Formats: sequence, C-alpha cells, structure tokens
Amino acid sequence: MPTFDIVSKTNMAEVDNALAGITREIAQRFDFKGSKCSVERAEDTITVLADDDMKLKQMHELLKVYFTRRNVDPKALDFKPVEKAAGNAVRQLVTVKQGIDKDLAKLLVKEIKDSKIKVQVSIQGDELRVSGKKRDELQEVIALIKKLPVEQPLQYVNFRD
Repeated sequence: MPTFDIVSKTNMAEVDNALAGITREIAQRFDFKGSKCSVERAEDTITVLADDDMKLKQMHELLKVYFTRRNVDPKALDFKPVEKAAGNAVRQLVTVKQGIDKDLAKLLVKEIKDSKIKVQVSIQGDELRVSGKKRDELQEVIALIKKLPVEQPLQYVNFRD
C-alpha cells in the first residue's frame, strides 16, 4: 500500500549560513555603518536588533533574500511583534517554524477528506501520513495540498510503494 509523509522541516544549518551572510552584509553596507544592528539565533528563535524601524525593515528584506539564496523558504519565518529595546533601538523575535501544528494538521486532514480522494490520513506527532491503494491518488493529494494557501513550507517525503 503506497504511503508518503507530509512534514515541515527547516534545515537549521542553512539558517545559520544565511544569518552569517546577513552579518557579513551588515558589516559591509554603507547604510549600516556605525549602527548596532545584529541577528542572532538561539534554538528556533532568531533575535533581530535594529536602531530604528527603517533599519528593521531592511533587516527583514535581508532575511528574506538570504533565506531564499540558501534554499530555505521565507514562509518558515514567523515574525513576532516589535519591542522597544535600549534607547531608540527595536528588537523583534522571529520564530523558525518546525513541524506541523495541530490546527494546520486538522485543516489539511479536513481538506483531503472533503476532496473525496480515496486515501487515509493520520496525524503522527508533527507529521501527517497519507496512505492509499494507488500512487495516482497520492499524487492527487500532493497536488491538492500545493494549491491550498498554507502559510508554512511543506515537504512530501518518505514516498513508499
């Protein structure tokens, strides 16, 4: 019986590489000279420090550009509200999404069931396992999920016949 898994994983080594590139660019760019802008990662959280809102917006652009260059989907970034830091500086926490949360899993299962494709879907922790009798049905499920407006990068792995 053919199966595959729907997962949402972000390669943290590539995230580190992207952040290193951003740090290098901040050190070299003329508009960042003399500023106290920085990006740091601890576990799944990236802390972005900037002198003002304008520099913070530039940092957001750098994050998106460097993540795209390193083949990490920028949709994996969850921007939290901006906080005031020391002086006029601003700080923002950015979470790197890992795994499929319960709400998204339930939404995906509901959409697959509503499509009337003859497959079984089970939630296994932060993954979904889809199994069916035919490979074509599984490919229909992948096509269906790719059309959905999901705010998180999804990968389709462990395809078995």
